[in-house]
Amino acid sequence: MVSSVAVLSDIHGVLPALDAVLAEPAVRDAERIVLTGDVAAGPQPAAVLDRLLGLGDRVTWVRGNADRELAELARGETDDVGDPIAPWAAKQLSADHLAWLAGLPQTVTLDAGGFGEVVFCHATPRDDAEVVVVDSRLERWSEVLAGLPQQVMTVVCGHTHMPFCRLANRRQIINPGSVGMPYGRQGAHWTLLAGGAISMRRTPYDAAAACELVRAESSYPDVAEWADYFLHARASDADALAVMAPRDGRGSGDGEDSTDGRDREDGESS
Repeated sequence: MVSSVAVLSDIHGVLPALDAVLAEPAVRDAERIVLTGDVAAGPQPAAVLDRLLGLGDRVTWVRGNADRELAELARGETDDVGDPIAPWAAKQLSADHLAWLAGLPQTVTLDAGGFGEVVFCHATPRDDAEVVVVDSRLERWSEVLAGLPQQVMTVVCGHTHMPFCRLANRRQIINPGSVGMPYGRQGAHWTLLAGGAISMRRTPYDAAAACELVRAESSYPDVAEWADYFLHARASDADALAVMAPRDGRGSGDGEDSTDGRDREDGESS
C-alpha cells in the first residue's frame, strides 16, 4: 500500500513548470509520484524525460496519447497527429526515450491509503484519447468506466488539462489538470492523494521568466508563441470546454479527438 501519491499530468515538455512542482515539499515527501501521461510532447522533451527518469522507481508512469504518438511519429507510422510541435519533439528524443514511451502501460492500479485500489489512466481506462470532462453526463461515465472491477471506486485521469473532482455513479473521478499546458488558470496543476484525502494543488511560478528560459533552451521554431500561449494559460476553461465538451458524445463528436495542439484547443481544426 502507498501512503501518499502526488499525481502529475500533461507536463508536455515544459521543464520550468515541472521543476516548480518537484520543488514542492508535498511532492518531495510523497511516497510515490504518478504521471498520468503526455510527458514529453512540448518544447523541452528530452530534458523533461531525463529529469523524471532520474527520480527512479519512485515514479510510476502511465502512457498518454501524446507519448504514444511521439513513438509512432519516430517510427514513421504516421506523419501527422494534429499537434504541430509533436513531429519536432519526436526528433529530439533518443531511441531509448522513444522505447520507454512506447512501452508504458495504458493504466496502472495502486493501493493508495484511504482509497483502496485506484486506477490511474490518461484519458479513460479503456482509451488514451477519448474525452470526458467535468460535466459529462453520468451515462457517459458509466460507458467509459464499464470495464473496471467493482471494487475500484477512485479513478484518476488527465488529458483535458482542466482540474476537477466529481462523483459519477458513486465513483470518485479526479483530474489533476496540467503541469505544463493549463487551461483556465496559470500555474502548474497537480493533485495529492494522502490519508484518504484529495488535495487539488496549483503551483504558481513566474510565467514570463519560464517563457524566456524555454525560448533560450528549445530549438522549436515557434517556441516563443507556443510558450507565451500555454505558460500564460491564454485559453480559459470556458474556451477549452467549448471545444472539448462536444467530443464526449453529447454532440456530433465521437469523443476520441486528441486535445494537445494549440489549433485543436482553439477550435480551429479537429
